[in-house]
Amino acid sequence: MREIRWAVLGTGVIANEMAAALKKNGRNISAVGNRTQEKAVAFAEKYGIEKVYDDFHEMFIDPDIDVIYITTPHNTHIEFMKQAIRNGKHVLVEKSITLNSSELEEAIALAKEHGVVIGEAMTIYHMPLYKKLREILNSGKLGKVNLITMNFGSFKDYDMSNRFFNRKLAGGAMLDIGVYALSFIRYFMSSKPDQILSQMKPAPTGVDEQAGLLLTNSDGQMASVMLSLHSKQPKRGMVSCEKGYIEIMEYPRAWEAVITYTESGEKEVVKVGEHADALAYELADMEQAIGGDADCMYLSYTKDVMDLMTEFRKEWGLKYPEEE
Repeated sequence: MREIRWAVLGTGVIANEMAAALKKNGRNISAVGNRTQEKAVAFAEKYGIEKVYDDFHEMFIDPDIDVIYITTPHNTHIEFMKQAIRNGKHVLVEKSITLNSSELEEAIALAKEHGVVIGEAMTIYHMPLYKKLREILNSGKLGKVNLITMNFGSFKDYDMSNRFFNRKLAGGAMLDIGVYALSFIRYFMSSKPDQILSQMKPAPTGVDEQAGLLLTNSDGQMASVMLSLHSKQPKRGMVSCEKGYIEIMEYPRAWEAVITYTESGEKEVVKVGEHADALAYELADMEQAIGGDADCMYLSYTKDVMDLMTEFRKEWGLKYPEEE
């Protein structure tokens, strides 16, 4: 199969990481587009990218591009995805992939119609550590997964013009950091949670600043999540099983976990992969999906997580302008 040709929409932090990650995989971005063309030109010069679009919409119809990485704000994703898919482009989209379940369902149906792959850029599904931990759990040595506890909190100043608190940019803890916690939970749970409870503290703009979530699935597995955009917490995940528990720090791009076996007290350190290579793993899996192994992008998990986030926001009465 010939080399897959990538374009990136946006020139922010993630786009820069994506450029570096693709170079780690031995290649380069073929084209870049941005609302501000000068920023696209500067980005192209920085990374030696040959093609810069005068109008970023040109990338959706460019016959020399196979896959587009969309790194723009959440509320712009669906329209860009639809343009790309209708023109036969595969699409990798920054989390959260869409605003809500109905948008994602529309994108999935359209992708099926046009025979292209779509995926969310969720690092958890692609870090080698998680694949190794799943092997350990599948071996039965820890017994059944019963409880999962998650924390993710950062302190953001109350600058209501930035994307974190801005309703017009789909701000709030759920779509920004909650998506990581819920993706972790879905990865380790045997089925999608079907019972949920929550509490939410709004920011002055009305978006969710802080939230506590409880989830249970039909197998009796339970999970709790504490999120905040205005209070620092460790990025910590714990998977509690019948015969021990797994602790993971910096879980969105984790490379190390500690397993404690409760009967003996023995601790086992599991190290696999590199934190710095998170996007390189993600891009490699997306190319594998384009090559025919679509399951490696975990789109069904992405859909389950989006369903949960949509339901939580419905409980809170939190809508974005595009949803009103």
